[in-house]
Amino acid sequence: MEDAMAATVAPVSRTPIPGLPLPDLYARVSRHVPAIEWPALAPDIEAILRLKRERNAVILAHNYQAPEIFHTVADIVGDSLALAREAVNVDADVIVLAGVHFMAETAKLLNPAKTVLIPDMGAGCSLADSITAADVRGLRAKYPGVPIVTYVNTSAAVKAESDLCCTSGNAVAVVKSLNAPRVLMIPDEFLAQNVQAEIPEVEILTWAGHCEVHERFTPADIREVRDSYPGVTVIAHPECPPDVVAESDFSGSTAMMMDFVVEKRPKQVVLVTECSMADNIAAQNPDIEFIKPCNMCPHMKRMSLANIRRALETMTHEVTVDPALADRARAAVERMLQVRTR
Repeated sequence: MEDAMAATVAPVSRTPIPGLPLPDLYARVSRHVPAIEWPALAPDIEAILRLKRERNAVILAHNYQAPEIFHTVADIVGDSLALAREAVNVDADVIVLAGVHFMAETAKLLNPAKTVLIPDMGAGCSLADSITAADVRGLRAKYPGVPIVTYVNTSAAVKAESDLCCTSGNAVAVVKSLNAPRVLMIPDEFLAQNVQAEIPEVEILTWAGHCEVHERFTPADIREVRDSYPGVTVIAHPECPPDVVAESDFSGSTAMMMDFVVEKRPKQVVLVTECSMADNIAAQNPDIEFIKPCNMCPHMKRMSLANIRRALETMTHEVTVDPALADRARAAVERMLQVRTR
């Protein structure tokens, strides 16, 4: 399912509003950007489109990016797995990663000869911060011979100490591919527990790392939504606690969430994940009602049209990976990409 979301941004079929700059692009986001705000955004969008041509650059945007980025300037959109896969095939000199730092590092690992930029170096990740390379070495010493699967939401240094990586979209397939009775799955404890529920035949050892967005959801949140909106479809990200996933109708990566909504077309849906997910799907599916709650990722929201423009104007901030660990980290990512998810 993830592959389907890794594509050039498709235009949204909406009627342009006369008198506004870039009316065709505004039509894509008119449900989420008030017309009065658009003239302030349009100059940055125009500049980004021009700079992409001048720099031979592409913008990779995660599904959690705001609609004005996701639907107007992004060339490739998707979840972590889709962006990693597409990064290998990018035909450009410059990659701008509209996401968080570990995603930019992954793009650099897979494109060592290209310039990879992240508009804000402060765009981090609570999961990436929850574990270090020294921690992984300690786990390997404690559990000798047990393969280590590391979530892509980690630093290159952590990836370099691992056997292979996974995303929320391919975690089950990655663990199964090892054919091992026991696996260390780090650092997301809840993702590991949710994978364990799907493959009880494998003992999965965990690490106590959590996503600051998804750990805040509770089963009571889900029950409250169901009480208020009888018949609503609830879709949860597998970084949520297992009891939240158990209360939901479906759980999957952000790409899987998008595919589920587009294919099943529920009348009302709740996406138990970062807020911009619902906005981005709603922009292309006006007949579906999206009910929130959601939680905001402060790191993803550090991306803006203004700092994407500045990144292309000044060629900052360039992401590099220590050559001493790059080959090992790249190998862990490449082994993940070789795993078939279907």
